Amino acid sequence: MAIQIVPHTEERKPLVEAFNAKMHGGGSQYGFYVEPTPRWIPKREGQKVWRELYLAVRSGKDGDQEVVGGYALKPQVWLVDGQEHLVADWQGPFSLGAIDNKYAAMGLRMVRDMLKKQPLIYSWGHGGEDEPIVRMLRKMGWLLHETPFLFRICKPKNFLTKNAYLREDGKKALAQDFLAYSGLGFLGLHTMHAALRVRSLKLRFEAQSEVVPQLGPWADELLEKAKDAYRAIAVRDADTMNALASPQHDHDEWPEPVRLRVRKDGRDIGWAIVLERQQKGNARFGDMRMGMIADYFAHPDDAAEVIHAAFAHLRDLGVDMVMANQSHPKWIAGFEDAGFLKVDKRRIFCASPELEKVLKPWTETREGLFLSNMDGHGPMGI
Repeated sequence: MAIQIVPHTEERKPLVEAFNAKMHGGGSQYGFYVEPTPRWIPKREGQKVWRELYLAVRSGKDGDQEVVGGYALKPQVWLVDGQEHLVADWQGPFSLGAIDNKYAAMGLRMVRDMLKKQPLIYSWGHGGEDEPIVRMLRKMGWLLHETPFLFRICKPKNFLTKNAYLREDGKKALAQDFLAYSGLGFLGLHTMHAALRVRSLKLRFEAQSEVVPQLGPWADELLEKAKDAYRAIAVRDADTMNALASPQHDHDEWPEPVRLRVRKDGRDIGWAIVLERQQKGNARFGDMRMGMIADYFAHPDDAAEVIHAAFAHLRDLGVDMVMANQSHPKWIAGFEDAGFLKVDKRRIFCASPELEKVLKPWTETREGLFLSNMDGHGPMGI
């Protein structure tokens, strides 16, 4: 049988539907996009970020065809030491190898195909170093860099009684109920967040946020002023961010984004994009109302002010917890200054050998590498 990796097209939609049915019937939670044109950032003239969908199609001797895998690419212009490079995130690969050993090699084949199309490629996520895809990338000589998860609890009682991940163990669930209903949980968690604020010596925040329909020229001015403070960052001009967090939000992979303009002493210091959603039976968050600070930009010296302004907006909406992921050391410190807790080694930044060359010297570049939840394939964790 011959297998070719080709762009997704309208004619192949029934093949993808059959692929998804076979995956789900075999016990896999994964599938692929039926529609060939991505609803999130389709390719448009002059846009600095877009998505492309590819399928692995098997053709039989009698002319029949079957989709056996698929992956998505998200090319985006990055600034690395001030120079523009087209860098791509990849999503997947998804293949019948998840349910049929006959296709076990499809994942490796699709990764190699991605590298041919976009040599400067990365992924940011994964469940840990023991994941099969991570082991495969390590054998292929990819750069692996661990980054943290950051969170701040707004409503301790709801966090303790509705968080599914922490309540899987019955004994722990009972203990959390005791903490929640005795008030000790409220006292302990608020004391913990307050201690982080005291440790940072950042006891007062002055920046204010304003909801805006989209980012404007003021955001381009911020980028121009602060871009040289970063060693590696995806371009975050107004047009790019208005594509990534479109005012015409029309998909359900994550909630509609809210754009915040952050000002201090009458001047723009940054912006943030936040999301919130009431969870129902989520495997990790149970029935909590979750908030996410999905993206943001400022000079790193203003990180804590921007983070706190975004957090305050979500807190005032009534969320139970606010979360984020980040790679930049100064922004991570900014989250901690704003009272966020840090859990190390929760995401892995995986960079191809060719991208690693662009990022050299890595020991210096990693100190200025900026990744947020809008990087990669979007803020899917909420």
